[in-house]
Amino acid sequence: MTQSKLNALSHDTGATVRNAEQGPPHSMGCPSEGIVPLGGCPARGSDAVAQGGFTFPIRIYWEDTDAGGVVFYANYLKFFERARTEWLRSLGIAQHSLREQTGGIFVVTSAQLEYLRPARLDDQLLVTAKLQSAGRASLTITQQALLLNTDDQSSEPTLLCAGSIRIGWVDGSTMRPARIPNRILEQLS
Repeated sequence: MTQSKLNALSHDTGATVRNAEQGPPHSMGCPSEGIVPLGGCPARGSDAVAQGGFTFPIRIYWEDTDAGGVVFYANYLKFFERARTEWLRSLGIAQHSLREQTGGIFVVTSAQLEYLRPARLDDQLLVTAKLQSAGRASLTITQQALLLNTDDQSSEPTLLCAGSIRIGWVDGSTMRPARIPNRILEQLS
């Protein structure tokens, strides 16, 4: 995607978009440096991408595809993990530091995905993360993988995969469920 197309998408959505060819941003916590807070970028046929979400750009490489030339289904879980991690980091929640400071960690306890269309080599995706609900010991995050339509600057991103991921907070040494520290819950709200 050309920088002008990215700028047009940025203008239309109110988001900051970084061209995947520019490489990863130096700092992953600032919207102006590549992490894209959603400002209204609806996917075709879906209203699940809404205000308050977070997007992370992904480019599809050979290593992501299977023998059929499409993204291997399990790789969407990797894409979702990267977006969730960067979303938390953008909120000031670095997972390695959390373990050192609190002794706790987040673990995935449930994942439900729906695959709608395939992604292919060199495709550029935006992967979203949005808090759906927060409990005392777990969070439910809705996520999407959206294809940026590079051929048609005016078209909206296409929804490829949608999921709901539940992550639980556990004691890092015993792996037993524990309460999410209040500081984290406050940062998420």
